[in-house]
Amino acid sequence: MTDLAEKTKTVGERVVFLDWLRIIACFMVMVIHSCEPFYLGGAAPNVTFIANRWDAFWVSLVESVCRVCVPLFVMASGYLLFPLKRPTGEFFRRRLGRIVVPFLVWSCAYIGCFGDSWGKACFNFPDAGGHLWFVPMLLGLYLLMPLLSPWAEKVRECELRGWLILWLFTTLFPYLRRVWSALYGAPSFGAVPYLYGECPWNMFGMFHPVSGFIGYLLLGFWFRRFAPELSWRRTLAVAVPLWLAGAAIIGGGFYFRIPEFPCARPYAFAVDLEMSIEYCSLGVALTVIAAFLLIRKIKADGAFYRRVVRPLAEASYGTYLLHMFVLLPVFAALHAGCGTPVTIFATAAATYALASTAGVLLRRVPFVGRFIVG
Repeated sequence: MTDLAEKTKTVGERVVFLDWLRIIACFMVMVIHSCEPFYLGGAAPNVTFIANRWDAFWVSLVESVCRVCVPLFVMASGYLLFPLKRPTGEFFRRRLGRIVVPFLVWSCAYIGCFGDSWGKACFNFPDAGGHLWFVPMLLGLYLLMPLLSPWAEKVRECELRGWLILWLFTTLFPYLRRVWSALYGAPSFGAVPYLYGECPWNMFGMFHPVSGFIGYLLLGFWFRRFAPELSWRRTLAVAVPLWLAGAAIIGGGFYFRIPEFPCARPYAFAVDLEMSIEYCSLGVALTVIAAFLLIRKIKADGAFYRRVVRPLAEASYGTYLLHMFVLLPVFAALHAGCGTPVTIFATAAATYALASTAGVLLRRVPFVGRFIVG
């Protein structure tokens, strides 16, 4: 068993390629949020509206490239934090200050500015801060880490690979549910086809414990502990086919399921369209592996890294939390006078520049900065 951490380029306690990963993934978040109005109704909430094939093409392309963003963050956590190197109590105390407190601060900010219900905040993230769904999901993974860490310390590569293959099977579930519907119609006891023990009184089927984002956590751990170092030639030989296959599933699964243009449907149609871009679906999983293979080859740690990349990476969590305050007005300003691709990428670039600058500056506020942006 070989721990590749010793072979990974570090600066102090920082893993260089993970800092690059954070800023790349954070920018990708801005890109996919900038393209969502082109199929989620734009100014008309809770509807699906896709104006033309051009908009559909750009949404499909953007999702094919950038849907890797959230899983990459989870893989970074698995690479750095799993298995636990600290006692459980200390691990949770550190995560509380780093993750939970800024989440609560910005949840209150979204509720206060957009008028969401304070009572609902006791049960879930605020509606106006829809991107905050990421934080409870991540905290759920943190709760599992102490339980799985003793196993991870002793696991053999072949065993871990077996669990990852099983997890990859679960990424087929969004498609298997559609196969069920196509073959047998809607189930008699609900609108969603249930699989392998799921039913109205049990949503935790046979594969529930080994499905979802836990796979990306284990994948990040696999890369750290077992993945061999590859040359650029071998990296491209593996990553390019994986990305092409994943992108075809993501983009094709979105674009070719749009029945007409313009497409005006209930919001539920957009949810169904997102089958191929669900974070824990097969196409996304393939592109995530490809992206991680490529990003871990980044070794640049010179002046640009020290002065720009590292500060942006350290503030990336705060940038993620606050960026919707910036993105919404920027998109509104650009949408009226720019075409689809210009609007998407200009909105993302301006949002990232402004939100990351705010994140870096807020993080430097004495005593309270890290409680605001992590």
